[in-house]
Amino acid sequence: MWGRMFLRPVGIGKSCRILDYRALFTMQLKTKEFESLFTDGLNAIADIFKKHQFELRIAGGAVRDLLSGMRPEDVDFATTATPDEMKSMFQAGGVRMINNKGEKHGTITARLHNENFEVTTLRVDVQTDGRHAEVEFTTDWQKDAERRDLTINSMFLGLDGTLYDYFNGYEDLQNRKVRFVGSAAQRIQEDYLRILRYFRFYGRIATQPGQHESDTLQAIRDNASGLASISGERIWVELKKMLVGNHAAHLLDLIYELGVAQFIGLPEGGNVEELKSVWKRSQGWSPKPMTLLSALFCRSDGVDKLDLRLKISKEEKNLGFFLVKYRHKLLKAQDEPQALIPYTDFIIDSREPDVQLKVCELLKYQGEGQLLHEMKRWTIPRFPVSGHDLRKIGITSGKEIGTVLQNLREIWKKSRYQMDKEELLSQVDRS
Repeated sequence: MWGRMFLRPVGIGKSCRILDYRALFTMQLKTKEFESLFTDGLNAIADIFKKHQFELRIAGGAVRDLLSGMRPEDVDFATTATPDEMKSMFQAGGVRMINNKGEKHGTITARLHNENFEVTTLRVDVQTDGRHAEVEFTTDWQKDAERRDLTINSMFLGLDGTLYDYFNGYEDLQNRKVRFVGSAAQRIQEDYLRILRYFRFYGRIATQPGQHESDTLQAIRDNASGLASISGERIWVELKKMLVGNHAAHLLDLIYELGVAQFIGLPEGGNVEELKSVWKRSQGWSPKPMTLLSALFCRSDGVDKLDLRLKISKEEKNLGFFLVKYRHKLLKAQDEPQALIPYTDFIIDSREPDVQLKVCELLKYQGEGQLLHEMKRWTIPRFPVSGHDLRKIGITSGKEIGTVLQNLREIWKKSRYQMDKEELLSQVDRS
């Protein structure tokens, strides 16, 4: 059941000037994913808002997910009640409130039946600086929808299953299109991170690469420099999500083409062709974001520069260094049955932390699917001989113990780690 409601222009007197014109698309959603949201906690909080005659709707990404047939991991709510009104009715109902740091932006988090419910008052942006917004509360659902980034994220869903869509978000979702609400340039200038959100959602929603609207790409090109003012941590969150989505190679190419790369820490003249190759040959193996990004770097100092801008984790940084260093040095053996040996020997000899996981990412980078499968099944064997074992057979010199252990380790490796302690000790010259 669906329809489009056309509301008449709003004006004053005979010389009425059109102030507002709305085309609201509605439909009824009744799916098992939607119905599964109605826990004891949600039913309880819905009753509270209904009792106090305030509207409560599901907002943003959760609506998009439900319309796509998915049960959302996180559900955000929007309401016509102000934060003070929410606090008053929650207190009256004995409802605990937590994490109210977002109150100045209109968000109150209520906890009922061991669940958290994040509810935000409808807002309009009074002033924006490309990073933050000063907001004013409203009871107008369309005004709140207007301030959101993409049409597919601007819809609301009533708790009775009624969809409220002011900007063709449902149609865009059905057609797998990613568009900004209204003017792309204006939306971007309100928060420059929306450039990367556009790329991220394109990779999530669009079925084909390259189906962008020309005015959207021009708005991104014209405003790319605004990303210089956005914190590296926020950029890295969006960039990582984009890299694990669809069309990552195409989108990275576009990031360079539109002049975005220089403002988000990516290397000037990055090796995009190498990244495209790595992306193509690692499909289906879930490479980590840094596995793909490392293809851009000609030298390891590119990883340092990326870290300087984006504040990546120590684990991510070390993986980047590892891949840049070994991607062309550590290669499979020519003899196919022995192909994994260079990698297993490297792991046995290495002092790298999490070395087996890093080698798995290296195999993804190199497109070695069969070896990756074997590596995941392989368990690092424990060298069975210790210095204590050598002392027991009469070798007491520390220097000699070190030499003998190294020789035994080489023998053990050649046996493909099969020889046990007794077999190895029998190789020791005790004369």
